[in-house]
Amino acid sequence: MTEPAAEPAAEPAGATSTLPPPSANGSARPAPQAPSPGPLRTRISSMRIALIAGTVILVVVLIFIIQNAKSVSISFLGAHLHLSLAVALLLAAIAGALLMAAAGTARITQLRQTMRRDRNRRDAR
Repeated sequence: MTEPAAEPAAEPAGATSTLPPPSANGSARPAPQAPSPGPLRTRISSMRIALIAGTVILVVVLIFIIQNAKSVSISFLGAHLHLSLAVALLLAAIAGALLMAAAGTARITQLRQTMRRDRNRRDAR
């Protein structure tokens, strides 16, 4: 046995509909909506976030240095040093970062030269 289809609920008297009026062919078109603007990011807000992040990193590094104050003996290419373990690790990290920066700079320079050469060839035609 089939049950009769439920009818849509009737609006109370005096209520206004939030739906847009139907178009000429009877279908309802949704109203266009303006895109919602994202959060505003300015140079000052970016600088503020960078300063906060830098301060947090500095505190973490300071805690690392305080907890690893034990002196260690380091030998490298004939040089013998006695440094704090934290200072030795920080120097190694800085040296690694400088090597990576040098490799990245070399690759970017290579790509720029390739782009310049291709642009000059294209302009010569």
